[in-house]
Amino acid sequence: MASGRGVQKRVAIDLRNRIARGDLMPGAALSEAALAEEFGVSRTPIREALKQLQAEGLIVIKPRVGTFVAAPSRLEVNQLFEVKEILEGAAARLFAQRGNIPELEKLRENVRRSDSAIAKGDLDEYAELVHEYHDLIMQGAGNPKLMQLYKTLMNQMFQSQFVHLTVRSSGRAPQSDHEHQSILRSIEERDGTTAERIMRDHVRASHQTLMDVLDFGGADHRLNAANATESSSAAAAGDTPAGSPEKT
Repeated sequence: MASGRGVQKRVAIDLRNRIARGDLMPGAALSEAALAEEFGVSRTPIREALKQLQAEGLIVIKPRVGTFVAAPSRLEVNQLFEVKEILEGAAARLFAQRGNIPELEKLRENVRRSDSAIAKGDLDEYAELVHEYHDLIMQGAGNPKLMQLYKTLMNQMFQSQFVHLTVRSSGRAPQSDHEHQSILRSIEERDGTTAERIMRDHVRASHQTLMDVLDFGGADHRLNAANATESSSAAAAGDTPAGSPEKT
């Protein structure tokens, strides 16, 4: 039993990470048999891991049809960003109230590296630094409960794909970097109210940019991952992100 639960946990963590990174795109098909062969286990822990991810909203299991990575609807993406705005705004405010903590110097270094990446036009590097920046904001809040909520949210947001799509959209990366600088200054000044306001404005701006790029096809307005990837390629002037959905 313990061994089975351990395998189930390992499979769930691995698949969760693949979805978050964009290795498994929205709509991608998942085969119990193929996963069991890949992990070298029976189908039972695979099936239990998939049920766990279904409960987290990351996959959809359709009886007699198949199992797929969840493709969020336009409404669901909007709702996720509404929660992201609240959580990250609160984190920026709490961070500012904590003074000169170790995360503050890490945030300064992140912004210095981000400025350099923007100057070089290295959007891939900048996208990675965006992930780090927001993680540092959450860590700097010093609230484990807030961090737990944030991690659950990020697992549902296809964060890697969304960040790359946003920063590759025309003109957004330099403005995003400028907003990061403004949030940092407010935190340094211990102005929690301003830090929260700028962070919430920042999340809203990124949200709007993303929605202008994403394509929600079909009658239920769910994310069309293939078209989103094509839009990202166009915005990046030929720089094509890795990963694509399987035919379903």
